[in-house]
Parts: sequence; C-alpha cells; structure tokens
Amino acid sequence: MNTRSDPVVPIGEALGRHGGLARLQQLVRESNERFEAIRPLLPAPLARYVKPGPIDEEGWSLLAPNGAVAAKLRQLQPRMEALLKHRGWQVTAIRIKVQSA
Repeated sequence: MNTRSDPVVPIGEALGRHGGLARLQQLVRESNERFEAIRPLLPAPLARYVKPGPIDEEGWSLLAPNGAVAAKLRQLQPRMEALLKHRGWQVTAIRIKVQSA
C-alpha cells in the first residue's frame, strides 16, 4: 500500500501556485464574467444553449451547439462587442464556434 506524505491541497490553491495554471484559471474566470455580462442580450431560449469559450490573443469565443444558434449569435455580435467595450474589456473579436457533437 502506498502512503503519501504530501499534504492534500485544494485544487484552487494548487492552480494558484503554478504560474501557467493560475493564468489559465484567470482566463476561465474572465470568460465566465464576460458571458454573464452579455447574457442579458441573449433571448432566454437561446442563452441556455450558449457556453463561454476560451480567451486568447485573437479574442473570445462563444460556443454554440448548432448552426442556427451560431447564426443568431452572429446577429447579436455587434451589440455584445459594444457592451463588453462599454464595460471596460478589451475586445478584439468575439468568435462564434459551433461545437462538434
């Protein structure tokens, strides 16, 4: 039987200790915050299908389950970008991506 002498560390603390993982955690948090900011712009039946995606140097992604949802998001894209800029986020682009099943 293997016994570990390493103390058990909560995942949040472990992520915070590693520079790269801390940055990843920060990007996930920011993606979720952006999504909460734009959620009021989304029609309620649509919002439940949209998920926040990754943030990188090229912009932020929203994930849609199919082409119809992606098309509606593209119609709303200028309003979403304007809202995020108004709230102080640097927005280069919002990318709409269809998730594969």
